[in-house]
Amino acid sequence: MITWASVFHDLADHYAEREQKPFSHVVVDEAQDLGVPELRMMIAVVPPGQDRLFFAGDLGQRIFQQPFSWKSLGADVRGRSATLKVNYRTSRQIREAADRLLPDSVRDVDGLEEDRRGAVSVFEGASPDVALAENVDDEQARVTTFLQAAVNDGIGAGEIGVFVRSRRELPRARGAVAAAGLDSTELSNRSVDASGRVAIGNMHLAKGLEFKAVVVMACDDDVLPLAERVDAVVEESDLDDVYDTERHLLYVACTRARDRLLVTGVRPGSEFLADMRTEQKSGV
Repeated sequence: MITWASVFHDLADHYAEREQKPFSHVVVDEAQDLGVPELRMMIAVVPPGQDRLFFAGDLGQRIFQQPFSWKSLGADVRGRSATLKVNYRTSRQIREAADRLLPDSVRDVDGLEEDRRGAVSVFEGASPDVALAENVDDEQARVTTFLQAAVNDGIGAGEIGVFVRSRRELPRARGAVAAAGLDSTELSNRSVDASGRVAIGNMHLAKGLEFKAVVVMACDDDVLPLAERVDAVVEESDLDDVYDTERHLLYVACTRARDRLLVTGVRPGSEFLADMRTEQKSGV
């Protein structure tokens, strides 16, 4: 009967012209995923003036919304933003490998630029493994070995996540977890209940989560970027957007890992993996 976008638009229209606002301040996390209706509502429910709205986000993790002008809606953050550089969640080795998926700086449509250089992590860890298998069975064996080693080293099954690009690849994740002798639970939009089981799901559901060990598998050449999205493109500019968001998806999935990361695919593999493998030794 009504969409969430309509709800947000109606609330924005309701409060836009009212002097009495329901909130004095609004703090927004994951702000890169705000759409036009949500941002309009945030602006409408606080009094006008500086420092009424605070946004925290990462343009490199924009996976749900196409870019749009915040300034045109009345949220001009140009000259009033800062980039945080200290990473407390991901080891230096994993962060550096994931950062190679994105450019040194990311710019939004209002010209606001986020410089990603100079970031530091507060702890060290094992170098991530980016491996290409000859076939699906070989990939499963590689993932199974990784999972068993993690558990043998004291990492609980509930501290492990396995992610794929879409639901079509989920059977590969289930098969690898089962072959390792572990139980799995499938993530959903509603809840995350790992409770002693390996969490599996598509990359979109990885957003906001954290695991000691992560596997990102089925990164094949026709899976990442997703072939259907590429084939549906009409304008060349839209193709750039598809490739950008697909890269961001892989970045999000990889940065869910705190200590250990394995990224796999069947040869020739996703073209994105070449960037992550840049500093790996030949033959790995």
